[in-house]
Amino acid sequence: MLSTAMRRLHDLALVWTRPREPEALPARFDRRRVYVLPTRFGLFYAVLLLVMLLGALNYNNNPALLLGLLLGGAGLASLVAAQLQLTGLAVVAIEAEPVAAGTDLLLRVHAHADDGRRRRGLAVGLEPSPSREAVLNLEQGRGEAGLPLPTVERGWLDLPRLKVSTTRPLGLARAWSYAWSQAPLLVYPRPEADGPPLPSGSGDRVQSRLHPSGDDVHHLRSYRRGDSRRAIAWKPSARRDTLLVREYEQPLGSDIVLDWHGLGPLPYEARISRLARWVDEAERDGRRYRLALPGQPSIGPGQGPVHRHACLRALALMPHG
Repeated sequence: MLSTAMRRLHDLALVWTRPREPEALPARFDRRRVYVLPTRFGLFYAVLLLVMLLGALNYNNNPALLLGLLLGGAGLASLVAAQLQLTGLAVVAIEAEPVAAGTDLLLRVHAHADDGRRRRGLAVGLEPSPSREAVLNLEQGRGEAGLPLPTVERGWLDLPRLKVSTTRPLGLARAWSYAWSQAPLLVYPRPEADGPPLPSGSGDRVQSRLHPSGDDVHHLRSYRRGDSRRAIAWKPSARRDTLLVREYEQPLGSDIVLDWHGLGPLPYEARISRLARWVDEAERDGRRYRLALPGQPSIGPGQGPVHRHACLRALALMPHG
């Protein structure tokens, strides 16, 4: 019941607060987009001040009445000061590096203010549950904050509304404003947890990689914790008075073909997860690979961060089966 009521209040707030729909960044906060309400401490302060003023009027105590009016003026001034903390601020960009589905996406919120006013105590959170907030520190008028955003499925992720708030200078009122970016962020598919190894490569260019169970001895290196005792070269170790380990070289084919149609009877999403896992394994092993998906040209062959992003992006944007 409580959660339903909170959702209804949030939907009602969407109607009355700006922006009411996603917008292009930068989003600049003016006085029409900054909202101010008293905090719990502010309400307690107002009740205490009202009791003080009633007591001063009842006993005709002019010093107490003057003190009450001064405190009331300070409270009203704090409302204006809280609004000025946000007025003129601009959220210029919201970005994040793509991650696999199920992993938190780290949002980087960039903001700046060019009016020269010093702003303190700014916090950034995500609606409708801004329980996890990050501090927005504006050094020399510019700064950024990092926010984790949970992800569930692959593809484009529409961003929720961003809430920038402050309770400075006295904590009597909370001023806040919203920014709602219309640019979605990319979420990679979730890699398969466990599965078969990479397909064998093919082509004229032959690569090789260091592997503990390879065929040819490549070189000797110093012993590291976890190395197999079978790989220790005892005679060279005795001559040099230190443990040396044989590093083998295993020949590999030049190009790996990651073919959608070669995965047999696997379900639709399971194919995407396996191909995502193979892309990561090929990058980790330094292999050249090509991704073949239905209805679009092959990607590659190639390797490196740009090629990996192109392959995972294509897998993430496959139609949902």
